[in-house]
Amino acid sequence: MRKYIILLFLAACGFQPMYTEQDTDIYVAPISGINGIDLRNSLNAKFGGARDANAKYTLVVTLKNPVTTYKALETTGDATWQEISLSATYKLMTNGKQIASGNERASESYAFVRYLVAANASYNNAVQNTIQVLSEKIGARVIAETYRYEQKNNKTDTKSTDK
Repeated sequence: MRKYIILLFLAACGFQPMYTEQDTDIYVAPISGINGIDLRNSLNAKFGGARDANAKYTLVVTLKNPVTTYKALETTGDATWQEISLSATYKLMTNGKQIASGNERASESYAFVRYLVAANASYNNAVQNTIQVLSEKIGARVIAETYRYEQKNNKTDTKSTDK
């Protein structure tokens, strides 16, 4: 019952989700490195699939190499807990004009064990999780910026047709 009351309240106040049934025509330019490929694939999935270079918007992302920080050390000096962090800069463009840019960073801690296979698996899982978080952050900002840009242009178009 509560859900329906909230939905009625939101409908009455004019609330409209940013990207409900709207096309996100965003081309994600290739990102260098294996982690860049994973980030690009994740962003394309978030935007509803890969687009070609003729899309309305172009997103250019520069991904830096992962940085590992030791978080916990044993008395022997061996690391037992590490943190992986990734940072990226992005530019959103349309018609050759930059409409948004920014920096995002994501990190995740993971257990570092002595066994090579387990240590590599732990590290790779942390990197993949960090890429997903980075993708969510960049994707949310890009969708918000394209929505803002569309709203601004729709108001400008309405004003020019009213005259």
